[in-house]
Amino acid sequence: MKENLVITISRQYGAGGRELAGILAEKLGVKLYDRQLVHLAAAKLGIHDLSEDELLEMENTVKPLSMSFIPFHSFGTHMGESSQGMFMSESAVIRKIAEDGSCIFLGRCADYALRNNDNHFDIFVCADDEYREKRGQTVYEGKSLKELNRENEKRARYYNYYTGRTWGDGANYDLVVNTSKGASLDTIADGIIAYINKVKA
Repeated sequence: MKENLVITISRQYGAGGRELAGILAEKLGVKLYDRQLVHLAAAKLGIHDLSEDELLEMENTVKPLSMSFIPFHSFGTHMGESSQGMFMSESAVIRKIAEDGSCIFLGRCADYALRNNDNHFDIFVCADDEYREKRGQTVYEGKSLKELNRENEKRARYYNYYTGRTWGDGANYDLVVNTSKGASLDTIADGIIAYINKVKA
């Protein structure tokens, strides 16, 4: 495989994308970056006194000028920073990590952040409702399909707002993977690696 290959994975909630990303990272021997990117971005902005939930809420809002969800005093000298600032900071962190070596990014609009980087491979992971509903009950602490779909709607709003693209549109990715077609996630991971090796050769 070409050195310093970066894989980005976007996924429907409940489709197994997080687990698949972990399997890929283990098979390839590379680091997987997800929520820690939020903390790295916050540190870059000088924000140190927010909980992970507060940082994620700050990141996920699609109203850059709205700070009503959190007390202004929590930001100290950075009370003027917004979700726009978090998005820009996180994108910068993603680009810096991608320069340093091969890795996998889960979510975080990494495909868009790296749009000017030639050496990355973008994957979207989806599944049918029946599969996602079953995983919602067994893997996601009993979440209903309706709850899973609400999370997807939030992801789509965030992605569409900041990138100007349509979340889940196959044209935005190198590969779209449907995990509900019967193959195990381990087998799918092997297939992805073989596919990348072939098309990147």
